[in-house]
Amino acid sequence: MEGSELLRLVEIMDRLRSPGGCPWDAEQTHESLVKYLLEESYEFIDTVDSNDRIGMREELGDVLLQVYFHARMAQDHPTDPFSIEEVAKGIADKLIRRHPHVFDGLEVTGTQEIIENWEEIKAKEKGRTSALDGVALAQPALPLFAKLLYRAEKYGVDLDFEDFLPDEKATEESVGEALASIIAWAHANEIDPENALRQQGRKIAEQIKQAESR
Repeated sequence: MEGSELLRLVEIMDRLRSPGGCPWDAEQTHESLVKYLLEESYEFIDTVDSNDRIGMREELGDVLLQVYFHARMAQDHPTDPFSIEEVAKGIADKLIRRHPHVFDGLEVTGTQEIIENWEEIKAKEKGRTSALDGVALAQPALPLFAKLLYRAEKYGVDLDFEDFLPDEKATEESVGEALASIIAWAHANEIDPENALRQQGRKIAEQIKQAESR
């Protein structure tokens, strides 16, 4: 990989974090950089939404920087260090394991079976037995709630929402309008909709726990 820009980025990050490098970079921690990883991810999403190809390239670079930055900091851990090479090896090995229809000759009928195989392999790898295993509870409430509903359905946990569902068929526009009206309703009553939905998410998680303990 002589001349590789990826290797050049490794060298730059090493210099920034080493003695004689940048004092700000040297004093950062995983915790202090988390907000930047989120910000850069959202900024990339904005460029995708606006089909800004130049912006996408730049923002992907900013996201990549965060990955390299965290990996370079991980090298300095006193008892459990790891490098960007180990990070890359881990994801490369995972992609091969999760795609047996590409790398191991497994025949599949379509994308739905591919998704099901992925979830089954993932569950075995992680030793997951609960619908809540691996759900990032720190994520924003809306994707968290959607993930909990997906996991409940995937693991056969019945949740009763029939009383809350409108009769008409949902569309992106109608769902967007409904969500906007609910958020406006919450705002008018000085209620934080993010916190309100997160509380409902906790209730769903508790329902799943109770159902799985039976």
